[in-house]
Amino acid sequence: MNITIGIPAYNEEKNIGAILEKLKKITNSVIVCDDGSQDSTYDIAKNSGAIMIKHEKNLGYGASINSIFKKCIEIDTDILITFDADGQHRIEDISKVVKPIIENQADIVIGSRFLDDGENEVPNYRKVGIKFLTQITNSTIKDKITDSQSGFRAYKKIILEKIIPTNSGMGSSTEILIKASNNGLKITEVPIKIIYSGDTSTLNPVSHGASVFISTIKFTSIEHPLKFYGSVSLVFFILGSIFTYFSIQFYVENGFLNTNLTLLGAGLILIAIILLICAILLFSIIHVIREKK
Repeated sequence: MNITIGIPAYNEEKNIGAILEKLKKITNSVIVCDDGSQDSTYDIAKNSGAIMIKHEKNLGYGASINSIFKKCIEIDTDILITFDADGQHRIEDISKVVKPIIENQADIVIGSRFLDDGENEVPNYRKVGIKFLTQITNSTIKDKITDSQSGFRAYKKIILEKIIPTNSGMGSSTEILIKASNNGLKITEVPIKIIYSGDTSTLNPVSHGASVFISTIKFTSIEHPLKFYGSVSLVFFILGSIFTYFSIQFYVENGFLNTNLTLLGAGLILIAIILLICAILLFSIIHVIREKK
């Protein structure tokens, strides 16, 4: 079984060398995607014997994952393990992450920071953001998880062949899970430990969260239009009905309509109807496209 470790890297000259030295002891198949680094990341990784992918400019985490997926297909990888280059993941956790796939229990395995007592190691500001994004992700997938933003994952070959990440940013983490779930593929988690020593992350937490949130909304609206637009339509319909009730009550008590209440109630109900029509039309269009495929 050909097991490959894929590492997206951007300006990681401080960590990449030490990580690759440790990985050499357990595998000789490591792919590093240098995503337009301005430092010595590429040279250090190449001299360490890694299979190299070079982006001439910084394209984003998702673009790096896409390139690694393609390279894995090219070298006929059976299992891909994605591993961050910032020094936060432990080499000893690799065997735990890959085990469910080897035992044919899952198609994607996520190394979760929120199983067992790993949560205690996560800074509070990250914990809140990750849990919020995970709840959004869980509303779109069948197998409920605790850590949708973990970059420490194992992918079976079928994922590499069926899933094409199109989001160039951090939203690809959620995109892959949504697409895998819609294809009936199994997602599971195992507990891992994270090493938080100083500010190892190069990502702005606000831009990271925004990217993932937008990506989740985008793919949810495409994959589940009835659920997405229908639920929003229901909210507007309820609000519109409440204001319509107040408008009618005002008319009964005073003998004339309150313009603001009437317009607000009618407007909200109209929006609800438009959203419902959009949901039905999109569902029909997507269903036809899938049948043709």
